[in-house]
Amino acid sequence: MIRRLQVIIIGAVLAVAAFSTGLPFLFYLLYLGLLVIGGSYVLARLGLSDLEAGYAVNQLSGHVGEQIRVTYTVRNASRIPKLFLEVHNPTSLPTGLPGRAVALGPHGERSWLVRVPLTRRGHFRIDPLVVRTGDPFGLFESAATVGEAVTVVVYPRVDRLPFFRLPPASIEGTRASMERTLQVTPLATSVRPYAPGDSFNRIHWPSTARHGDIQVKEFDLEQTADAWIFVDLEAAQQGGRGEESTTEVGVRIAASIADKAILENRAVGLTASGGHTTVLPADRGARQHAKIMDVLAAVDADGSTPLAEVLVSGTSRLRRGMTAVVITPSLAREWVRPLAALRSRGIACAVVTLDARAYDDLWAGIERHDHPDPDRRALTHALAEYDLPVFTMLPGRPIAEALVS
Repeated sequence: MIRRLQVIIIGAVLAVAAFSTGLPFLFYLLYLGLLVIGGSYVLARLGLSDLEAGYAVNQLSGHVGEQIRVTYTVRNASRIPKLFLEVHNPTSLPTGLPGRAVALGPHGERSWLVRVPLTRRGHFRIDPLVVRTGDPFGLFESAATVGEAVTVVVYPRVDRLPFFRLPPASIEGTRASMERTLQVTPLATSVRPYAPGDSFNRIHWPSTARHGDIQVKEFDLEQTADAWIFVDLEAAQQGGRGEESTTEVGVRIAASIADKAILENRAVGLTASGGHTTVLPADRGARQHAKIMDVLAAVDADGSTPLAEVLVSGTSRLRRGMTAVVITPSLAREWVRPLAALRSRGIACAVVTLDARAYDDLWAGIERHDHPDPDRRALTHALAEYDLPVFTMLPGRPIAEALVS
């Protein structure tokens, strides 16, 4: 706009000078300027005519550490070359999407692939594709948007926990059991040939049709008890910044435990006490896994409800035989008693504590010394008094290692 204003002022001065003096040279410059300005305007207006463009995202969700691939295609359907094209996708992704300057000949086409790393969990937007063109002097510009906006959901990183075991409640059906049972249960695991005495309602008709002889279903006992995960997101208790913070590490621990529990055929519930408390009823399967990851992708440490209140209000949803997992950086001892009260109801408990002070020291660049923390020592004694298993997470420590020690 500033350059266009400068050209207008120069043109006006040149026109006044040419008509005032009558010099041929000034008229030559005036006509040349009009020709350049008119040609630039026509070039900018025709720059997007008969132009086709589009983009495609290979996936709309992924975990931190993965990549998404965006494919761009620009095609010129006219005989006029397109020499000054700029293609760009506005986005809220942390790493952005790189734009590209493209020149197309008559009936030319260009395609390219962009790999975008997913570095932070959350919900991000990719706006419609913007195609812009102009003239060599920057006087005029034409732009068009192509396609629709899409939302990319980035889930937290999931760490594999090969040696982690949730403490089982002391009731039948809370430990893994691969024994076959004569009872009909929801867990049909295999088929076998029919034997005399088998009930007709156990016949698996698709396998019977496929094998040509009667096949019956075999069942397992319920392999595992349900799990309920409490993620403490009270703002006042958090420490650290960015990926090395109690918020991000706590969310990653919750995602890893939920992933392992669902793979073990557990029904998993979730309570996340952020700005508003989010509760997912216990369920199993891939759909529940997607729901949990979607919630954990969006939560933030902006809560104000103490963990003790969250546990008191949430324990009514837990039933006998469940395992409650609490993930918290809080050193307050008020939440230990409501957690210990669950054991009398046949509910097992496990606690994962995050050392907020250590994460703050890491962010501030302070060398950590293993000085005794009175509040942490008091919390450890309170948990040991009720025989509650506790795992401590420190900065830089692998989650899989912290959850087996």
